[in-house]
Amino acid sequence: MAGHVQRYSEDRQRCRSETEPLKSTPQSLNLESLPKMERKSQGSLKLASSTLIGEKDILQQQEVPPGLDSSREDRPLGLDPGALPAEALSAAADSDPLTPQTEDPQGLDRAPAGMRGDPLLHCRSSNEIAEPLQSPILWHCPDGSFVKRIMVQGQGLDKPKGGSQCQVLVSGLPPGVGLPEGWTELTVGSGSWRDSLWGEVLEKCLETMCSGEQAELLLPGGAEPPALITLASFTMGKDSWELTVREKEELASEERARGTELFRAGNPEAAARCYSRALRLLMTLPPPGPADRTILHANLAACQLQLGQPTLAAQSCDRVLERDPRHVKALYRRGVARAAFGELDGAADDLRRVLEVEPGNRAAREELGRVVIRGREQDEGLARGLRKMFG
Repeated sequence: MAGHVQRYSEDRQRCRSETEPLKSTPQSLNLESLPKMERKSQGSLKLASSTLIGEKDILQQQEVPPGLDSSREDRPLGLDPGALPAEALSAAADSDPLTPQTEDPQGLDRAPAGMRGDPLLHCRSSNEIAEPLQSPILWHCPDGSFVKRIMVQGQGLDKPKGGSQCQVLVSGLPPGVGLPEGWTELTVGSGSWRDSLWGEVLEKCLETMCSGEQAELLLPGGAEPPALITLASFTMGKDSWELTVREKEELASEERARGTELFRAGNPEAAARCYSRALRLLMTLPPPGPADRTILHANLAACQLQLGQPTLAAQSCDRVLERDPRHVKALYRRGVARAAFGELDGAADDLRRVLEVEPGNRAAREELGRVVIRGREQDEGLARGLRKMFG
């Protein structure tokens, strides 16, 4: 019995002496500090955070050479702060996984109210502030009415349409064009601001811009200095094909009334723009279209005559006479237009047809007399030339 007790004491002392170096080694692996593991397969362990490590890696963690940083012994495996960027560490420290990350509830869907402050802040987020382009982009309008030099590109793909209310910063316009300088609200397709040439060009330009875009607006020829246009924001409108028949007819009627008002005020150029916009709306309707098209073409011809555009005036009258061959005003205006570009025989025919419908039409009779006199003078000049040639 005494021999068994002695052997037990010796074995216990030997085990104590063998385990003593392990207790004094600072590089020993503290298994209690490790994440919970589960046996995945022989030679590998799976951490609770789905990070795979091998048994060889654990042994390497235990055998750290002397002189190295021993502070790594308390770091969880697979999470080496030195390998992470500072931004990730700060984000991890600031974020609370139990607290959802939300945007400022007071800043959601806030529309520009009264243009307080800088309206550009309402159309861009704080992380999407656009910068001026190093090389401006030139864009030519297909109809040749203007050139746009894009200085700052806008955001998104949407552009203003009919009825869009645009928050615009305008500067550099020549005086007397009827457009305000500075921040203003302009509605596409509505308002007297479109009456001038610059207003018409500005409206076309706005329809090509995106929110936040800044561009210089140049007229053909470069006679006028460029104007700087900034589109801060706009409400959604409708394309012409999205309008109902009734909506198109109502808009065309408004344009026609505005055009007549301008024509009577002695502004045929602005009136012609109104009539042209009304015609563009009505031309999208199925044939034969409303009767207003005839009146609009006839009114447009009157503007074109006053603007010194007899060829265009004759074409407008042709559109009227296709639908109403006895339209007196169209016949008279085409006769005047033909006489202006030297087609005297055709002019005389149109004026005689006017007198057939209205024998007492004094203007047509006087114009016919002038055309006849010009025709005689032209014939006499031709005869003199022939006599000199063959005499």
